[in-house]
Amino acid sequence: MVLRWLLALGYLVAGIAHLRSPAGFLQITPSWVPWPATVIALTGLAELAGATALAAIPRLRKAAGIGLAAYAVCVFPANINHAFAHIAIGGTPLGWWYHAPRLALQPVLVWLALWTGGSTDWPFRSRV
Repeated sequence: MVLRWLLALGYLVAGIAHLRSPAGFLQITPSWVPWPATVIALTGLAELAGATALAAIPRLRKAAGIGLAAYAVCVFPANINHAFAHIAIGGTPLGWWYHAPRLALQPVLVWLALWTGGSTDWPFRSRV
């Protein structure tokens, strides 16, 4: 339950950031993404909806977990672009001390969304 709430809080904060301050997200969006401003706004709304459902709507929890897992997969190209194109957000370049853990933990976010949403019990399932 604690991890579910922490994940929901993280997505809530990220969703608000996508809507209030899209400039940094626009900078890291790959050039092949159509209508980047619209995509950034929609991702913010998706994060808010997913966070709300994950934390507060039990009948939608599983769908929220699946949706947030899919979301984490879909934004991975932006994280890769940010890292390998050496994009400085707000004039601040971020090194591999930031990018390496962010990229390495993306699969963990996918799993955490699925696990807290109730789609998987791996690796905690009982072996009876």
